[in-house]
Parts: sequence; C-alpha cells; structure tokens
Amino acid sequence: MSEKTEKTDLRLSVFKTYKLYVGGKFPRSESGRVYEVTDSKGKWLANAPLSSRKDARDAVVAARKAFGAWSGATAYNRGQILYRVAEMLEGRREQFAREVADAEGLSKAKAAAVVDAAIDRWVWYAGWTDKIAQVVGGGNPVAGPFFNLSSPEPTGVVTVLAPQESSFLGLVSVVAPVIATGNTVVVITSEKSPLPALSLGEVLATSDLPGGVVNVLSGRTAEIAPTLAAHQDVNAIDLAGADEALAKELEIAAADNLKRVLRPQPVDYSATPGTDRMTAFLETKTVWHPTGSLGASGSSY
Repeated sequence: MSEKTEKTDLRLSVFKTYKLYVGGKFPRSESGRVYEVTDSKGKWLANAPLSSRKDARDAVVAARKAFGAWSGATAYNRGQILYRVAEMLEGRREQFAREVADAEGLSKAKAAAVVDAAIDRWVWYAGWTDKIAQVVGGGNPVAGPFFNLSSPEPTGVVTVLAPQESSFLGLVSVVAPVIATGNTVVVITSEKSPLPALSLGEVLATSDLPGGVVNVLSGRTAEIAPTLAAHQDVNAIDLAGADEALAKELEIAAADNLKRVLRPQPVDYSATPGTDRMTAFLETKTVWHPTGSLGASGSSY
C-alpha cells in the first residue's frame, strides 16, 4: 500500500455541527442540550440543538427588533432579498438534495425535485412582494367628499410551526409568505427532520436578509411552542406542524393576547400555493381624507 493511500484511509471525517439561527447569529441551545437526528432507516445523521424556552424568548426579542426595519423596507427591496435567497439556495442545491433525501427517505432524483420546487417557491413569493397590496388593497367608493383608501400592513412577529413531514418544501411554503409581506418569524423546525431547516439558516445568513427577520429553532415542538403561543410579544401563530391535541392547546394559549391563529389544515405543498398564507398575516388599514371643494359651486374632486 502506498503512503498516499495509507494517509487517505487514516483521515477522520469532519462532521457538521448544526446550530440554531437567532438574530442573525448561530448560538447553541441555551440549555446545552442536543438530540439525535436519524434518517428514515434509523441511521444517525447529526446531533441537533434542543431549544429551550429561553431560546424561544430570545428569538422573539430578535424578531421584534428586526420588525421595524423589515416592515418599513420597500416591497421591491424585500422582493430583491427573497430572490437573493433563492440564488443562494441554487448554489447549494446538491447539499439540500442530500439532506432532504436523508430526512424524508427519498431517492436522489425525487429529493432534487423537491429542492427545485422549494427554490422556485422562493422566487414565486419574491415576485409577490410588490403586488399583493394591489390585490388586497385599493380605493373604496364612498358617498361624500373623501378619498377612502385601504392598504395592507404586516401583522408583526409570527410564530410558525413547520410541517413535520415536508422538511424543506413545506418549510419554505410556510416561512416565505410570512416574510414576503413584511412580518418577522420564529420558526420551529420539523422535530424529526430539522437539518434542512437549520441549513436554511446558513443560507439566510449569507444572503441580504437582515438578522432577526427569520429565526430558526429546533427541538421538541410540544416543549417550545406553548411558550411562543402564550408570549405577549408574538402577534400571530401558524399551527401547520401541530397535531390536533397540540393545536387546541396552543390556540387556547394564543387567545390571551388575541393572536391571529392559522389553524392546521391538509395542504399539498407541491401545488401552487395561492395568496392565502400571505393574506393570513396582513392587517388592513383604511384611511379617510377629505377632498375639499372646488370653487363657489361646491363641486368636489
């Protein structure tokens, strides 16, 4: 055996360390805990951070801090940033295809198709950022000398429970529409398959997305979600990844500060998503403005 071959055989693999993504940084869980993530056949893949209630509270603080600038950015600028995220995903397509294949037990070809669909979905929502206002807002006909205008505004900080089975396409389908409309988000990853979501945090950090707009927590959904559902600074919650019992518990907790709640429902994430998940986290502001009068006749605009 040659010396070169011998050195290659002795080389140790460098395993990836997965971390949370909070406030644009990559902390380990405050508790220091991790849990084992396995593939569909039970083979060990990695240790993922096991988020604590403190991690959840820190993520809300980061999301609230980022909300003002993100919601105040132009819709066109948000679209550019979402498109940049799609560009970065395209460059790491093979990595995500591998992680999705392991997470969901798919063949390489099927996993690649899922990743392609997720990238296309980012682009789709990027195109909607400066158009949704024209669909759900506009001028209202009123009797009287007034302009009456309705315009959509983001709800605020949104907690999202990512789908449990669709670890990447489902994740993108519930996160992208929330931030496209100017909200900030705290997302709890699929408990069984968190790795694609944690890798997405790395993509977001190297795109132009400001820190805190998306915060990614992995761990036990039933442990983290109640803290976020009851949090007084969370404005809305998407229960996509909750089972029936947990969804009921979280909806009761969310009622304390009148959070907007999107209940879990059967969704085909491979289908064209429509605008429902964007409008679910928009508020409508209506403004009245007098037109004034023209001339002695009293005619108005």
